[in-house]
Amino acid sequence: MRYLPLTADDRRAMLAVIGVGSVDDLYVDVPAAARRAGLVDLPAHQGEIEVERAFQAFARANVAPGAVPSFLGAGAYRHHIPASVDALIQRGEFLTSYTPYQPEIAQGTLQALFEFQTMVAMITGMDVANASMYDGASAAAEAVLMANRITRRRRAVLSGGLHPHYRATIVTYARWGDFVIDALPPDPLAREDVASAIDGETACVVVQYPGFFGQLRDLRAIAEAAHAAGALLVVVVTEIVALGLVETPGAMGADIVVGEGQSIGVPLSFGGPYLGLFATREKFVRQMPGRLAGATVDADGRPGYVLTLSTREQHIRREKATSNICTNSGLCALAFTIHLTLLGEAGFARLGRLNHEAACTLVDRVAALPGVEVLNDSFFNEITVRLPKPAAPVVDTLADLGVLGGVPVSRLYPGDPALAPLMLLAATELTTDADMAALVAALRQVL
Repeated sequence: MRYLPLTADDRRAMLAVIGVGSVDDLYVDVPAAARRAGLVDLPAHQGEIEVERAFQAFARANVAPGAVPSFLGAGAYRHHIPASVDALIQRGEFLTSYTPYQPEIAQGTLQALFEFQTMVAMITGMDVANASMYDGASAAAEAVLMANRITRRRRAVLSGGLHPHYRATIVTYARWGDFVIDALPPDPLAREDVASAIDGETACVVVQYPGFFGQLRDLRAIAEAAHAAGALLVVVVTEIVALGLVETPGAMGADIVVGEGQSIGVPLSFGGPYLGLFATREKFVRQMPGRLAGATVDADGRPGYVLTLSTREQHIRREKATSNICTNSGLCALAFTIHLTLLGEAGFARLGRLNHEAACTLVDRVAALPGVEVLNDSFFNEITVRLPKPAAPVVDTLADLGVLGGVPVSRLYPGDPALAPLMLLAATELTTDADMAALVAALRQVL
C-alpha cells in the first residue's frame, strides 16, 4: 500500500498501546451531527494515474476569478500582485524559515516583522501593531477577548454591518469564553443606531469599515458613545486597500483595529492561508495578543531586533497568557510587507483611488439596468444591489454564462427572505471596462 503503509496488525498494535478498541473510538467526543456517515462520493482503490486524472477533472470544474470577469468580494478580493513579491518570498531563507523561537539568530525575520508592524500601524492610524494573526475573523474574536480583559466586562455589541463569518467566529469564541454577544440584525442601508445598544456592561462595540454591505460611515459618534460608557471601539477592516483612500479608524477614535491583509500581496487561493492584522493604542499594548517584534541596539551599539511582550502561552504560564495563538502568518506577512513597500505611500493611495473609480463606473452601469437598485449611498470598491428576483440563482446562471457576478447575500445569511434579492459586487484595479460590459450584458439577459 503505497499511500497507507500501515498494516492491520500495525493499527491494532497502536490502538492497544493507547487503550482503545477501534479507530472510531478516537472520535467519540466529536458530536454525531458533525461526523460523516459513510464514505465520500469518490471512486475507491484507483491507481496513481487514475487518481491524478480524477482530481484534474475536479480542478477543471472550478472557475478561477482570473479566467473570467469577476466581481467577487465579501471579504476576499482579487488584486494585482507584482511578480517580485512571489520571487522574493520564495527565497530559501524566507520560504523555509519558521516562527523565530530563537529570535536572536533570526534577525532578518524579526526585521521583516518589525517593518510589517510599522506599516500596519501607519495605515490603520494606530500606535502599535503585532506581528500578525491567523486571519481577520480570528483577529476580531481576539480583539473582543482583549476588550474584555481591559474593561473587565463580558458583553460585546456587534454591528449589523459586520461580516457574517467574523460574527460567527466571535460567537464561537463567546460560547466557550463566558461572555455575551449582542449581534444587531443585518444592516444593508447602514441605518442602525449602534450607540443606543451600548450600556454600562458593554466591553466593546465591533463595527466593520467599510461595512459588509459596502457602506462607509463616520465612526466618531460611535467611538464617543463607547468611550462615554467605558467601552472600547473595535474596527474591522476586511478590504485593507480602502485605507489607502479613506480616513483611518485610528483618526476616528478606534481603540483596536483588526482586519484581513489578504488584499496586499496574498492571492485569493480558494480562501487561505490569509493574514490577520491587529493594531491598538499604546496604552493597551500589554493586553495585545500574539507577538511583538521590537528594535533595540546590542552591546556594541549596533541595531538589533528582538521579540518583546510575547504574552502567549508558549512563553509564559498558560493562565497569564493573553492568547493561545501559536504562531503568526509569517510568509503572508512578508508578502504584505514587500507589496506595500513596492507601492509606497503614494502608490497605496493611488491603488485606493483606482479601486474607487472602478466601483463608481460599476455603480453607474449597474444602476442603469431595469429593475436593479444600488442600495449604497457610500462605498469604497464594493456595493450591494437589489435584484428583482432571488440573487443566488442569478449568480449561478451568470457563472454558466462565464461571469462571476458577485456574492448573493443569502449565501452568508440564509433563510432571510428580505436579503434573498441582494447581491454584493466588488470592483478592483483589475476590473476592466470589458468585464463590466460582460456583467451588464449577462445581467440583462438573466433578468
